[in-house]
Amino acid sequence: MVDLRSDTVTRPTPAMLEAMASADVGDDVYGEDPSVNALEAEAAALFGKEAAVFTPTGSMANQIGLQLLVRPGEELLADVKAHVVNFEMGAAAALGGISTRTWASPNGRLDTALIEPLINRPNPYVTVTRAIAVENTHNIGGGTVQPVEELRALRGLADAYGLGLHLDGARIWNAHAATGTPFADYGRLFDTVSVCLSKGLGAPVGSLLITDAERAARARIIRKRLGGGMRQAGFLAAAGRYALAHHVERLAEDHARARHLAGSLEPFGLCDASQVETNIVLLRHPEIAKLAAAAAEQGVRVSVLGPDWGRMLTHLDVDDAGIEHAVKVLGDLVR
Repeated sequence: MVDLRSDTVTRPTPAMLEAMASADVGDDVYGEDPSVNALEAEAAALFGKEAAVFTPTGSMANQIGLQLLVRPGEELLADVKAHVVNFEMGAAAALGGISTRTWASPNGRLDTALIEPLINRPNPYVTVTRAIAVENTHNIGGGTVQPVEELRALRGLADAYGLGLHLDGARIWNAHAATGTPFADYGRLFDTVSVCLSKGLGAPVGSLLITDAERAARARIIRKRLGGGMRQAGFLAAAGRYALAHHVERLAEDHARARHLAGSLEPFGLCDASQVETNIVLLRHPEIAKLAAAAAEQGVRVSVLGPDWGRMLTHLDVDDAGIEHAVKVLGDLVR
């Protein structure tokens, strides 16, 4: 089975499993798990921040970050296709009391000029804007990388209005692999940063919320309130440490395979290869559900996201042979 539905389907490598099995652990709620502490320190240093907090999921890391920046009854701005708005079960409103408004974003690409008119200053009649969230790379946009120059412009805008900035960096590793932009450059531009270890990096579980020391202390309280306090979490943290050490640079291989996949399927009218920037390939077909079902019968899985479009992601569990098999199956189905 060639599973291209998501890079979340990756499984730990044998070396990662060995690192997990030999992890030194303690009770993380007491702050006594040495593997968790090491992971948090390494991630914070990578982004030039003071602290990080290990969480079981990326959604939890995102929602903690938003609650650190926006109080109940205040407003977050995000793009209309953002993960924090569409795929986190309304958590910002349900758990954080946070109101959201969105701007249009073709392919998920950031355009700071669209944001300033949306900002509400303190006023007795409107919900005050407190923060802006940006997704990099952008999932539903098709793995779009946000240009660092645009992020710098956004930072300037946020500073001018006294707003916080949150980075949903679930796939920030892919942005780094595609552009070479240092992680610390991203860290300097955002107040809170969430990163995921269980997508392209291949860890089985885990994300991090990276920020300053004061916010990290508050984040631990919110994490516990949300049910995210873990005990001997070092077995999971060990997987994350292994992923950071061994699986970041290899993401370039996934990007190359995604470009090859898209280029091979473009002649069949299934995708636009020019839009592939990282490891996500958007798939277009008028009967995508039927196409996906037929492909699955031949050992190729793709995600169906709408009536005429879907998604394929390359990852460390799909090699060159798997890509060629996917090309043959999908191509034969639409000939």
